[in-house]
Amino acid sequence: MNYISGAEAAEIQAVVIGAGQAGLSGAYHLRRTGFEPERDFVVLDHNPGPGGAWRYRWPSLTYDRVHGMHSLPGMELTDADPARPSSEVITEYFDRYERAFDLRVRRPVKVRAVREGTGGRLLVETSAGTWSTRALINATGTWDRPFWPRYEGQETFLGRQLHTAHYPGPEAFAGQRVVVVGGGASATQHLLEIAPYAADTTWVTRRPPVFREGPFDEEAGRAAVALVEERVRRGLPPRSVVSVTGLPLNDAIRRGLADGVLDRQPMFDRITPEGVEWKDGRRVAADVILWATGFRPAVDHLTPLRLREPGGGIRLEGTRAVADPRVHLVGYGPSASTVGANRAGRAAVRDVRRLLAEERVTV
Repeated sequence: MNYISGAEAAEIQAVVIGAGQAGLSGAYHLRRTGFEPERDFVVLDHNPGPGGAWRYRWPSLTYDRVHGMHSLPGMELTDADPARPSSEVITEYFDRYERAFDLRVRRPVKVRAVREGTGGRLLVETSAGTWSTRALINATGTWDRPFWPRYEGQETFLGRQLHTAHYPGPEAFAGQRVVVVGGGASATQHLLEIAPYAADTTWVTRRPPVFREGPFDEEAGRAAVALVEERVRRGLPPRSVVSVTGLPLNDAIRRGLADGVLDRQPMFDRITPEGVEWKDGRRVAADVILWATGFRPAVDHLTPLRLREPGGGIRLEGTRAVADPRVHLVGYGPSASTVGANRAGRAAVRDVRRLLAEERVTV
């Protein structure tokens, strides 16, 4: 493959990859501290329009069912109709935000690779050309990398298999026998929605679910984030914040537990053409297996920089990659929540400014 040299690339101070919550937060703070879009920094997004991953959320996920959506810095999200799909509400909000702060997001632009350039710069190779940059804020999230576990016999299943990323809404499961796999909030939401339509539902998880009583206050939030952050500091793949907080025990969950919809079963051992099976011989027939098994960070384009640690993750100090201080990951690990993404964007820009100031001193 022929790579574009730094001499042939457009030079810029910083590149932001991704225009979801974390990317827009980073772009806002760059703008606020004197960086000019297109002249000093550029925001690249592979989506056809604003909204980040929110634009792909299923229609039945209305705004009132979104947990912990925090406004972007500098503009509150107010007066949203709680009954509207969150995909519409938040996409429109992101669109207003980009225009209000003139962030000039370029889309659709696919980033193919980020690699070492010349003169201490990074080369960001994309479907729309190549940029030579001194700093990178990577905000690519996880939505593009749904995680599909592998089980014996999976390829023999005669029914339909789909992931949360492609969940069409509960009506699509009318009259069907559905096995939902996964122990997170998406799995419980799917089950509660699907149960009134489906002929039968079965919930399976690798570990028994943990339900959280009482309010999730700021202290609990900090403790949960600290646990995720510790993994990232050790270079291990990040776990989601919800994986260490447990599932909120709200009224809907209580009803689901009481009526048996959320009667969790241990993970099956194999998949058969007709359904799933356990080692003890127990079987459940299924027309659909819905994998609510989460996502992995979409960072393959960073592979040429060799940022991964032996543990499989990218080790960070704050948002900065330990292996390359020019690279910041926001919306990764402890900053994957909406409020965490806001804070990470601000922290990344603070470090980027420091890095560029140090370069000017040494030149």
